[in-house]
Amino acid sequence: MSLARVLKYLSLFLLLVLLIASALMGGAYFYVARDLPRVDTLADYRPPVITRVYSDDGTVIAEYSRERRILVPVENLPQQLIDAFVAAEDSQFFRHQGIDFLSIVRAAIRNVQAGGIVQGGSTITQQVAKSLLLTPERKFSRKFKEAILAYRMEQRLSKEGILYLYLNQIYLGHAAYGVQAAAENYFNKDVQELTLAESAMLAGLPQAPSRFSPYRNFAGAKERQRYVLNRMADEGFITPEEARAAFAEELTIHPRVNRHIAGAAYFTEQVRRYLEQNYGEELLYMGGLEVHTSMNLAMQQAAQEAVRDNLREHDKRRGYRGPLRVLPPAEVDAFVQSQAETLGTTPPAVGSLHEAVVRGADERRLRVRLGAWNGTIERGETRWAGNIEVVAADGRPAGNAEGGRTRLPLGSVVEVRVLKINADGSLALALEQEPLAQGALVALDPGTGLVRAMVGGYDFASSQFNRAIQARRLPGSALKPLIYAAALDRGYTPATLILDNPVIYRQRSATGEETEWRPKNYDDKFLGQTSFREALALSRNVVTIKILEDIGLGYVLNYARKLGIESPQPRDLTLALGSGAVTPLELTSAYGVFASGGVRISPSYIVRIKDRDGRILESIDPADFPEGVGPGQRLLGQSPERVISPTTAYLLTNLLESAVQDGTGQRAKALNRPAAGKTGTTNELRDAWFIGYVPQLVAASWVGYDQERTLGRHETGARAALPAWLAFMQEAVKELPVEHFAVPDTIEFRPIDPRTGLLTTEDAEHLRFEAFAPGSAPTRYSMDEEHLRAQDFFRLDLEDLY
Repeated sequence: MSLARVLKYLSLFLLLVLLIASALMGGAYFYVARDLPRVDTLADYRPPVITRVYSDDGTVIAEYSRERRILVPVENLPQQLIDAFVAAEDSQFFRHQGIDFLSIVRAAIRNVQAGGIVQGGSTITQQVAKSLLLTPERKFSRKFKEAILAYRMEQRLSKEGILYLYLNQIYLGHAAYGVQAAAENYFNKDVQELTLAESAMLAGLPQAPSRFSPYRNFAGAKERQRYVLNRMADEGFITPEEARAAFAEELTIHPRVNRHIAGAAYFTEQVRRYLEQNYGEELLYMGGLEVHTSMNLAMQQAAQEAVRDNLREHDKRRGYRGPLRVLPPAEVDAFVQSQAETLGTTPPAVGSLHEAVVRGADERRLRVRLGAWNGTIERGETRWAGNIEVVAADGRPAGNAEGGRTRLPLGSVVEVRVLKINADGSLALALEQEPLAQGALVALDPGTGLVRAMVGGYDFASSQFNRAIQARRLPGSALKPLIYAAALDRGYTPATLILDNPVIYRQRSATGEETEWRPKNYDDKFLGQTSFREALALSRNVVTIKILEDIGLGYVLNYARKLGIESPQPRDLTLALGSGAVTPLELTSAYGVFASGGVRISPSYIVRIKDRDGRILESIDPADFPEGVGPGQRLLGQSPERVISPTTAYLLTNLLESAVQDGTGQRAKALNRPAAGKTGTTNELRDAWFIGYVPQLVAASWVGYDQERTLGRHETGARAALPAWLAFMQEAVKELPVEHFAVPDTIEFRPIDPRTGLLTTEDAEHLRFEAFAPGSAPTRYSMDEEHLRAQDFFRLDLEDLY
């Protein structure tokens, strides 16, 4: 056969092969392409993004997400960051049409040489197609689809549009999706602030984010950085000198930031529950909501610290319960070594709490070991635990909480607080123990109803139950101001005299059995004739019961409801003793009416919620809806409502100032500014309260056990709850000007003889200038009555005296 004929047949064969291959490729294209997703959907790129919660000053206090992503427009990205990713991942990005055949061949050769897959040939466009439009399966069909989609994307999207998708979608390790989240994670920076060295390190992560993590493998991350910088130099993005300088730059890899601010967990968890309930999990964790709250971060952290410190002090008054555990001698060294590895070489911070192992003692101090450090506990720091005896390792441990002597066997593990780091590197420590009682503190602005701080317990990590809003506890005497306010609106005045004497209430049961109730005061004493002011300041139970009986139970219940008490209350005279459970937030809101001059505003901790596009979904401000509330929007109910007169509100506040100056709340005088407040203590000392306020802020402190039992002897509201309120308020009002409570123009001041409740002269020996509502002051003088009896309204009519 001639050569020409051979060439002819060969040409026909090759042509046939080409036609068949083309037909197969065309068939495969049409077969695969018919089910491909539409590239047009990428024009509306809406990936899962972070929901962020902000305090009142714009600080991020919590984040919720499944993929931690923060979208950034391409125009806001530094050019050197874009160059770094392009050089490392797809140097021909700005020249190809979605597929780089040369890179595919080069990668195939390297993979054959390496005997495995060591380099991919996918372009940035193909990576976007794979991430957003396809599954990650490792099949040829997926690569074929990827190539088709990449080509289509290049026809529909600009190069900048593709980079926007890529740099916001890519996973860069440790829950960071996109370059902004990664910049915050690793460098605690906005992406615009990244240096060349930092940009190159980020660009080295896509190949294997876990393997080259700057946290876990800094050396590996540096090698990837070197590779990226060299590629940038090869492509002409930077000079070799710039590459060397960037590689030599010392980088600070910041610890992964917990976006949930310390001390704010109870507040932010309440926000999270609200969002989940009203918007659902998907929008909460993927929808990128922007939530502005009323929390004042400084106040919130002061509140958490005040609650924790107060509960620890209360617990110490109850005595020491003994060591956490006792280690066998053979386990002590292993425990100390493990602790040393965990704590590292940096001394523990002053004020931090840790476990330590008792190693010995002398007359002046206990010797302990805390990781790599020796520590001492001066016996002066252990007085609350009694005279501690350190005994042999096999001795029986004990505390003084049950009345015995504290014994600590060698090897005892105890909780300690770091007081200071001594010059020789040793630690000065104090003995501590975690409290068993719980506490709550809530503070709000009486003028707006906005909750500034909310603490629902000692430690959110151990108990997520928010006692500030979820726990209904008996308020005891803390409810009395509501009854006294109601009495003021029924004709009582601060000067009214009521007889504080024993009374007996008899009632007959359905079976005919007669029972007796003999109410008494906390001190088991009766003061005789007592002024209305003195009765509230000194929290006289019997007088309050008499007032309640006189003005009517139904009237008081309705009065309490309009002040904001929504929890069911008992319909009997025990209401005067606070026998109806309420939440701390309820009672704080009710006191807020007095502080605001008689206006009730529903408490709110949400100020504004925006969706990912900036559209306002909820707000307390009507100005946020200039065209009215539209579909999917809501104006939060913050409408102020006058529920009592400014006169009554001021009179009650003035009475509560006396409770601080002369009554059960005297410890609050240490605030050194005008303040009003009331203690509350329940039967058997099971609950302790203090609710108090200055003109700009009202706060409630509560202490009690979850499983109700006595707080201990003398653990009244003044002792168990007021110190937390005071510690919080001392920090909270630092930036607030000192203000006096505003006096309405209608208030009349008259000189009163406190012994009689009648007028007296301004030069009289016994004198108090008393505040009165218009026309309610007495008209008779004390000197006109030689033997005025106390007003016992079972026998005397108010009108006989006034």
